[in-house]
Amino acid sequence: MGNYNRQSFDYHHKRKRKQSHVHEIQGSLEIAEPSVDPHNHRFAIVSGEAIPIGQKDHIHNVKFRTDFYEDHFHEFCGKTSGAIKVGDRHVHFLESVTTVNDGHRHNFRLATFIQDQISEEEC
Repeated sequence: MGNYNRQSFDYHHKRKRKQSHVHEIQGSLEIAEPSVDPHNHRFAIVSGEAIPIGQKDHIHNVKFRTDFYEDHFHEFCGKTSGAIKVGDRHVHFLESVTTVNDGHRHNFRLATFIQDQISEEEC
């Protein structure tokens, strides 16, 4: 990394507040076009940082582009549900549809991975 990039990174890093947590997300879309060309797509991402809602909850932005199938892919941009407790950690849920491409779209449902799963701190 050159000096310019390193200096730019250091400058922006120092100005930015402490990063809040994110979640890993991976999944498969539901099969589309079952009678014509049945197929699905996969994706793997990391959510955006926590966005506070109310006094004790938060959501995350989710944006992804799927893998390709016969020269097309799909995209999604939206938000998760609020936090869902799992022991002393939490996950988020999301149910939606992708963009239309190649004349169809895909439904999907997902749960994020548990946040900060190896930390000893209670979340």
